[in-house]
This record gives sequence, structure tokens and C-alpha cells, in this order.
Amino acid sequence: MNDTEQQPLGSPFSATSTAQDVIAGLDLSGRNAVVTGGYSGLGLETTRALAAAGARVVVPARRPDVARAALAGVGGDVEVVAMDLSDLGTVRAAAAQMRETLTALDLLFATAGVMATPERRVGPGWESQLAANHFGHFAFACELYPLLAAAADGARVVVYSSGGHGITDIRWHDPHFRTGYDKWHAYGQAKTANALFAVHLDALGREDGVRAFSLHPGKIITALQREMTLQEQMDNGWVDEHGNVVGEDFKTASQGAATGLWAATSPLLADRGGVYLEDCEIASVTGPEDEAGVRAYAVDADAAARLWEWSVAATGVGPVGSGAGRRAARRS
Repeated sequence: MNDTEQQPLGSPFSATSTAQDVIAGLDLSGRNAVVTGGYSGLGLETTRALAAAGARVVVPARRPDVARAALAGVGGDVEVVAMDLSDLGTVRAAAAQMRETLTALDLLFATAGVMATPERRVGPGWESQLAANHFGHFAFACELYPLLAAAADGARVVVYSSGGHGITDIRWHDPHFRTGYDKWHAYGQAKTANALFAVHLDALGREDGVRAFSLHPGKIITALQREMTLQEQMDNGWVDEHGNVVGEDFKTASQGAATGLWAATSPLLADRGGVYLEDCEIASVTGPEDEAGVRAYAVDADAAARLWEWSVAATGVGPVGSGAGRRAARRS
């Protein structure tokens, strides 16, 4: 993509806008949405807002019973299906189930994720943060592509990246940390992968009306920090000794969900895609000294295409884009 596309639009919303602000007055009746991790933190706020606006929401969950309990009071048309992003067998099974029950998919939120976890290996020895945050969502979106391409008014894919992408570019020389593990570099790489995934998915999907966006939701204390000790969070200046959030730059979960909902519904983004968002706005390209914005390497079209091909080889997914998805959906 061109860096000039990474320019603010003049959104009516801001860092303090909530999910309710963004969704107010919208009627999503007849729309189908999928929200990974849609039963906790930002995902739960997203599910709640979509259901309140009339959408049918499917929530893939690693712990279906926990998800159903968390969603019991949400109301609306919400369904839970079993899926573990670290296990591509369950990803394919969940996608197959959705292809049988849905005729089209209007909105896909890749919200679930892990952060700063101890070193773990999954699948064929993949580093677990890259596997869960990127490979799982990559394969899931590709498996659901025929449904996205079948959306009557076009579909949007919203991929949760993070300001943590600024930690590192893709470590092409050692993406799975065979030569020494650093949990924060592993997290940063996975978040860069999320952003690059949106760039190339948008490039492949726009002919089918499928547009993709990545975003930084802001600083929010949620279950994402579950693998970090209280002391680590205190040392980072996030919480006090009682676990209470400190600092004025943290958002509530509803404020954190706002940018994703804006990405999915804003008419300002109708003819755009492949861009990185923050605070309900398109972010500017910034340098390593800046906390806000997006690094150029995370929206680079060549890097995005390289990551896509590497991810296809790793996961074995089929082709996406060039009108194939819409034709396949019509035949099914």
C-alpha cells in the first residue's frame, strides 16, 4: 500500500468514544458477524454492541462453556462454536460449520489474542504467539472467504493488531525463535503480522467487495494480561499493588472496542482498506521514537505479500481473491 493512504480522515469519534457511541443509531439487522474471543474483554464489548444493533453474532471460543456463561446476559442472536486458534484442525472445523449454517458473512472480527506468554510450541513447532495471533486468524479468514465474498453489500474484516507492533518487524531470519526466545519480541512480531495480514487480504479481496483493516485498540487492562504477574504489570506502570489501573492513557473495554466497531461500520471507510487504525481514525506513519501511529514496515505491501505466501505454505489454505470467492459461494 501507499503510505499516503495512512492519513487521518477527520472521524467524528476519538480516543474517548465508546462502543455505544460508535454503534448508536445503526441497524445491523440481517447482518452476520463473527467475533473471535467475543466473550471476554474487547471481544465481549464488541459482541454486545453488534447484538444490540440487531446483528447475528457467532463467537468461536476455545472454552465454549465459559463463553456461553459470559454471553448469557447479552441478549440478541448470539451463538458459540468451539475453536482453538492454536489448533488449525479446530479452525477448519469451525469454519466448515459456519459455511453450512451461514449464506454470507458481513463482518469478521479477529479480536482474540495472547500476549507476552512463556515460550510454547504448537502444531509443527510453531512459536505459540505467532500461531494463535496470526496463523489461526489467517487460516480462519481464508476458510471463511467464500462467505465474506458472498456478502451482498461487501464485507469487512477487522484485525486486532497493537501498538506493540512497534517492537519489531517480522523476524524473517528466525520467526519461530529457534535461537532464543523473547516474549515481547514474539508478541511484537505477531502484531506486525496482524497488520500485514490486513494489508494483503484487502489487496486480494477488494475485487470481491472484501475490505480489511488492522488496528490498535489502545491500552486496556483485560484478560490479555493473564500470563503476566502483578509485579510485571506494576513495573510497567499499568496497575498499582492492588491491581487497579493507573495512568490517564488507559481506556475502558468499551472505549477499546470502539475503533474495531468503527472499522466495521463507518461510511468514511467505504472505499478504503488495508490501513491501520487507532482511536477511531486512520493512523499516521510514525517512527520508532513515537508511541502512536504505525510503523512503515507494518503496512508495506511487499512485506505483506511475502508474509501471505509464507503463511499459505505454513497453513495449507486455498486461494483467496480474484473473484474466486464470490463464484465459489454462488455455487455452494
